[in-house]
Amino acid sequence: MGPLLYLLAFGFGLGAGMTQEGVPYIAFIIPGIAALTSLSASFSSTAARLNVQRLYYRSFDEMMMCPLSPSAIVLGKSMLGVIRGLISSSIIFTIGLLLTPELSLTPMYIIVIVISCFTFSLLGVAAALIAKSHASMATFSSLIVLPMTFLCGTFFSLSNLPAAVQAIIYTLPLTHSSITLRAASLNWDFPWISLAALIAFAIAFFLINRHLIRTKKV
Repeated sequence: MGPLLYLLAFGFGLGAGMTQEGVPYIAFIIPGIAALTSLSASFSSTAARLNVQRLYYRSFDEMMMCPLSPSAIVLGKSMLGVIRGLISSSIIFTIGLLLTPELSLTPMYIIVIVISCFTFSLLGVAAALIAKSHASMATFSSLIVLPMTFLCGTFFSLSNLPAAVQAIIYTLPLTHSSITLRAASLNWDFPWISLAALIAFAIAFFLINRHLIRTKKV
C-alpha cells in the first residue's frame, strides 16, 4: 500500500501535468518508487524476521550450530527479502507500464532490480545482526531507511540540489538504485558507475554479515 499511496499522492496529485528531466512526472517517478519498493520490501522482510528469530525465539542460535557456512546463512536469510522485493517492485512497475508509454521493461532493468533487492535485503540482515533490541531496529529504520526514502532521487531530480548535498546523497545505495532503474526503463544513457556502486554496496553488506557470523558477534 505504501508505494501505491506514493504513486497517487506524488504522481497524480502533486506532479499532475508536470515534467521532470524531459519526461512526464509520472514516468519519472515510477522507477524511483520501484527502487523505493525494493528497499522497503526487501529490508523489512529480512530485518524484522531475523530480529525476532535472534532476540525472541532464539532460533538463530540453533541454526548457528548447524554445519552451514556463514556465506550460506547470509544468502539464505536474504532470499526472503529478495523474493518479496521483486514481487512488490514488479507490481508497481507493471502498473507504471499501463499508465505511461514512456516506460519500457528492458533486460538491464531486470538485472538492476535484482541487484537492488539483494543489496537492501543484505542491509536488512546486517541491521538485524547488529541490533541489540527491537527498539534499536526501529532506531535504525528511522535514522537510515527513512531519510533514504525521501532524499535519494525517488521523487525528484538530484540536479536540483546543492553540490554538497548531492555528494552526501550519492553515498547512499538507494540513490544509485533509483538512477540506474530510471535510466534502464526510460532508455537513457546508462550510468555504469552507479551500477558498480550498487554492486559494491551489496558486496560490502555481504562481507559485513559474513564477518559478524564468523566471529559470532550476533
